[in-house]
Amino acid sequence: MNRRDFLKAIGLGTASFFSKTPFTKAVDPKKQTVNILFFTADDLNCDSVGCFGGKVPGLTPNLDSFATEGMRFENAHVTVAICQPSRGVLATGLYGHNSGIMGFMQTNRDIPTIMPTLRDAGYLTGILGKVKHSTPKAGYKWDFVHDRNELGSGRDPDLYYSYCKDFFTRCRRENKPFYFMINSHDPHRPYHIPGKPIKDAKEPSKTYKPNEVAVPGFVPDLPGVRKELSYYLNSVRRLDDTFGKTMQALKESGFDKNTLVMFISDNGIAIPFAKCNTYLTSTRTPWIVRLPGVVKQGSVDKQHFISGIDFFPTVLEAVGLPIPKGLDGFSFMALLKGKKQSGRDKVFTQIDMKAGGDAVPMRCVQNNRFGYIFSPWSDGKFYYRNNNEGLTMKAMVEAAKTDPYIAERVKMFRYRDPEEFYDLKNDPDCLFNLADKAGFENELKKMQKQLQDWMRRTGDPLLRAFENRDSPEKLRTILIDTYGQNYIKAAKGQKRIPQGKKKKKRNK
Repeated sequence: MNRRDFLKAIGLGTASFFSKTPFTKAVDPKKQTVNILFFTADDLNCDSVGCFGGKVPGLTPNLDSFATEGMRFENAHVTVAICQPSRGVLATGLYGHNSGIMGFMQTNRDIPTIMPTLRDAGYLTGILGKVKHSTPKAGYKWDFVHDRNELGSGRDPDLYYSYCKDFFTRCRRENKPFYFMINSHDPHRPYHIPGKPIKDAKEPSKTYKPNEVAVPGFVPDLPGVRKELSYYLNSVRRLDDTFGKTMQALKESGFDKNTLVMFISDNGIAIPFAKCNTYLTSTRTPWIVRLPGVVKQGSVDKQHFISGIDFFPTVLEAVGLPIPKGLDGFSFMALLKGKKQSGRDKVFTQIDMKAGGDAVPMRCVQNNRFGYIFSPWSDGKFYYRNNNEGLTMKAMVEAAKTDPYIAERVKMFRYRDPEEFYDLKNDPDCLFNLADKAGFENELKKMQKQLQDWMRRTGDPLLRAFENRDSPEKLRTILIDTYGQNYIKAAKGQKRIPQGKKKKKRNK
């Protein structure tokens, strides 16, 4: 089965679920209309941001200031911890198996997406950076577009400021509201290394040294890890610089009073156990929202879970447009108005295909206490890898030669367990798998049932794999049937390091 056949197979009948209501509601030029400015960071860990508990003083001054003007969500997640599929969810309000955006790909399905929906209502649509990754349908033409090469490799705050000014001037001239998606290429690799700058990229307003780093608990504190994280912090600072210049341009335009501004990261940091996985740090995102007159300044939502799947319907409600039937997400405008909302006690996240098209499927359900992960490819032989390993993984592999704990962490990253269960309250770094731990059986069964119900409800093609998770032979057959060559190619990478005995599940 090739990729096209795979996508077609899992999407049979999907389009029929959607409302065909045309989005012809026009914007009344005499009435103040809500504009949308959506700013995304690239590979920013939630815990790096000061207002979300960041431990590096003064790293994100512009984001911290912005948070005092709006609402931040403590339990916000992207749906997929990989760039293009994450952005595909944001634009469609659909899980990847329903939109067809299962990895680094676009969709040709007859489904509503955010840009043409708003354009049909009279909005100008603009984008800076990450254009292909943020455009779910290949044929869509933005009204205003400038990509990486025009933005100092997506890393020049002054160029972002200049193009923002141009776009706002055009909106004023044409008397149209706007949907403006601004995508920083920071802090995505390559990070800013002092003395070795990326071509055309601007120097961050501040740089950091290894001794200033706060090492996340899910990786060991090693010199090589600290070195790479110091480079990462440099790029985080430049991201914050870019966000600050964007907000400056918005304020100078005069549109700031009637613009809904949202800030998120498309996934967690690009080091082991974060990006391209379904751990807490993989998908938790620093989601901040400002809408003057609606969102209470300095407010914090610590109760409700929101997800990338909810972005599209929330924007439509904010601007007063009908929400298509059949979306997987639902609007959280009620939360922005300070109200409570049912059905927000957990979040579902997923991985299907990573860069290169290799299928490494994962499914996860998390609530405010526990997290359960199903990785059907984990059989003790399949060798997991991705392109986010860098100096951190090299340092871990070297240290593993003499440190048994780090050796076990490396092994866990490469091979996993088919089922992982974590106490996120006491172990947010997901270090101790409790799947076979006595005393957690009831909670484990509850979350297994929740995941199974979600898979059935959303038409997840991995439902059959989950229902046969105790049979390695059936699992492999189902994965080949589901992903074809995308899984076979990924499985060929196994046995790249000495196997030894089959690893046991880590209980502690």
